[in-house]
Amino acid sequence: MRFFVATLLATASLLAPVASFAESADVEAIIKKVDTKNFSITLDDGKNYQVPEDFDFSGLQAGVKVVVFYTEVDGKRVVNDLDVVQ
Repeated sequence: MRFFVATLLATASLLAPVASFAESADVEAIIKKVDTKNFSITLDDGKNYQVPEDFDFSGLQAGVKVVVFYTEVDGKRVVNDLDVVQ
């Protein structure tokens, strides 16, 4: 039984760093392009960020500085939250 528990704990500790890849990240940048048809924004870092279909684009346009909180899912950056920087 001890061997089983030790093996289980060792396996869990090896897989723990994999979970960190699913964590949120954030970026502060200026909007370069807003695409309401494809539900995405492009920032001046050159990357596209997908937003949910119920996302409110009001007030967002090229040149607006934002902080985007996102999670990378299947190679796409999915926006969790977005704040306009004043």
